[in-house]
Amino acid sequence: MLRFAFDCRLPSGQITRRDWLRLGALGGLANTMATTQGAGEEASRLPSFGRAKSVILVFTNGGQSQIDMWDPKPNAPLDVRGAFQPIGTGIPGVQFTEHMPLLARVADRLTVVRSMSHEDLDHGSAAYLALTGVYHRVRSGNPPPNPNDLPTYGAVLRRLQSKSRFVYDAIHVNGPVVVPTNLSPGQDGGLLGRAYEPLVIGDPSDASGAFPDLAPQAGLPPVRLSDRLTLKQTLDRYASRLETNQQAIDMQRLYAQACRMLASRETRDAFDLDAEPARIRDRYGRHRTGQSMLLARRLVEAGVPYINVICNQSNRGQDQSPEETDAYGWDTHNDIFDSLKNRLLPRFDESFSALIEDLDQRGLLDQTLVVCMGEFGRAPRVALEPKFAGATPGRKHWASVYSIALAGAGVQRGAVVGASDRLGAEPVTERYGPWDVAATMFHALGIDPHGHYTDSLGRPYLITTGRPIEALYG
Repeated sequence: MLRFAFDCRLPSGQITRRDWLRLGALGGLANTMATTQGAGEEASRLPSFGRAKSVILVFTNGGQSQIDMWDPKPNAPLDVRGAFQPIGTGIPGVQFTEHMPLLARVADRLTVVRSMSHEDLDHGSAAYLALTGVYHRVRSGNPPPNPNDLPTYGAVLRRLQSKSRFVYDAIHVNGPVVVPTNLSPGQDGGLLGRAYEPLVIGDPSDASGAFPDLAPQAGLPPVRLSDRLTLKQTLDRYASRLETNQQAIDMQRLYAQACRMLASRETRDAFDLDAEPARIRDRYGRHRTGQSMLLARRLVEAGVPYINVICNQSNRGQDQSPEETDAYGWDTHNDIFDSLKNRLLPRFDESFSALIEDLDQRGLLDQTLVVCMGEFGRAPRVALEPKFAGATPGRKHWASVYSIALAGAGVQRGAVVGASDRLGAEPVTERYGPWDVAATMFHALGIDPHGHYTDSLGRPYLITTGRPIEALYG
């Protein structure tokens, strides 16, 4: 049990209403921590605890269709099973959709969880849930980011003072998440502030490179860069009035991080995709999804503990750019079969299978936990929705059951955890939620998921209320 020692009495010996509320809130959190302490100790005894040096979360923005990908229902009615045929995989008796042949081949290195479930039905708040492990206070909506939001996983990791040899403990690749054009909550430092935010990288397939500003400048050798930094530090010392200006403080942190990155050859090299052999870049795919996955592998090699690959940036960018395949997101209300077959699945199948295969061949998969997860799944019944673009049927949002895939860091190879009913509508086995995935990721990194972090005022917050998914480890 945590003890909080402070004197909240007034000179008269009375206690204010605000103090009672504060005591009640802290006491309630202390009780919650006490009840989860046993679960945390139990989880730390699993052989997978601390097995991962890095975690890659591939966030499939918009919600993948479990029925048309990971959990086909070939014996269901036509308006449920859809237009695709199932194919066999590297897991005996387990099928994927016909448009994931490369993933079917590496399925013997995956575990698919088919009984994910929660209660949020809109992209913004459900993305917040997926990226923080906690329901948003506005459930089933699209709220904008707020400074009082809970921090994303990478920000929590940074707050816990991870000992990373890289400049950043957490990097978001192909970000930020937009739904469909507005920033989604749940992907920043939230109540921890800007100092703890992950580094956000845009399109790694851009011709100028993943991080063009890190390229050494011919007219700015290291000596001149050092002189400029010294001058800046001198000016800062005479600007004491800026010490209370949060914007100036944030800018100072960004300058410091930028200088560390410019000074580090290892950091610059990690972002240099041109250093990869052409055959490797081709295997991942010379497109936004493929080069994002490739960059994730390079960041694992550089020692980054947490990498979040956004796949894809907009949940339904096809509305604005129907001819641009890289713009497509997984929110396929209409035209689902055309979008999956000709746009989304070919690139996802190519790049995600390459990531798993490449990590395994390099001996990195055993120390890297890979998680592929969206904010929810798609509805069992196929139907045309008149309020959305497209001329052929699709599937609505569906959070009652969906599928995710994991690999590495002790996760058993070639397995399925959980099951959905015959229509792919509800779990028929134990349910798991994003909070359990959060616990699994922190657990893999050697962090007790039932521990806590504190904000700038010293207030404690639980890392997660979930439990590591023990079934992943056999």
